[in-house]
Amino acid sequence: MHQKKSKKILIYFFLLVLVGSMNNINLKEIKLHHIQNINIYGFNEKNKNALLNDIQKKNLGNIFFLNRNELTSVIDANTLVENYKIFKKYPSSINIKINKTVFLAKINKNGKIFLIGSNGKLIENEFSDNNLPFIFGNPEIKEFLKFKKIIDQSKIDYKNIKYIYFFQSKRWDIEFKNDLTIKLPLNFTKETLNNSLLFSSNLNLKENKKIDLRVKNQIITNE
Repeated sequence: MHQKKSKKILIYFFLLVLVGSMNNINLKEIKLHHIQNINIYGFNEKNKNALLNDIQKKNLGNIFFLNRNELTSVIDANTLVENYKIFKKYPSSINIKINKTVFLAKINKNGKIFLIGSNGKLIENEFSDNNLPFIFGNPEIKEFLKFKKIIDQSKIDYKNIKYIYFFQSKRWDIEFKNDLTIKLPLNFTKETLNNSLLFSSNLNLKENKKIDLRVKNQIITNE
């Protein structure tokens, strides 16, 4: 932060000296460097070109007085962006380094399939990833992210999950790729998941396909 402030002070000082040394010259005649190059890192060519096209529609100003609000509004609106950093490269370039969001699941919203990103945004399903679990029901994205966080804290391998079911009561069921279903209680924890995983390891999956944990202090199994 201190380095950025020092850099700005030097730039303003340079401009002041420049203006002061140009006697009898109209300030309007001073040409500052407009943005000529925008370099985007972290996206593939298709996504980079799409974002670049949106950015170029905006008036970014010049390299000294960059209109950051215009620039960040475009990047923030891009559903594939997790986070990013913007760097000025004098005299007339901008470098944007992007961390792409991670796709977590698929979900049906109003008859259309979307991906849910770790950035909490819905992403149009243009990507073929059949390994992602499909969510049935209509949870808020923040509810799903909370659910996913508890899964990640447990010993369950998220990659082994095939389907996730969300109910209006705010309860979740998990169906794994081996066809085992765990019916979770309303307020489950990572310990709940770890105990169910331990129990399932001793379960004959040919005869038992469900572990019901909805009743406190009880484990019910059935086909």
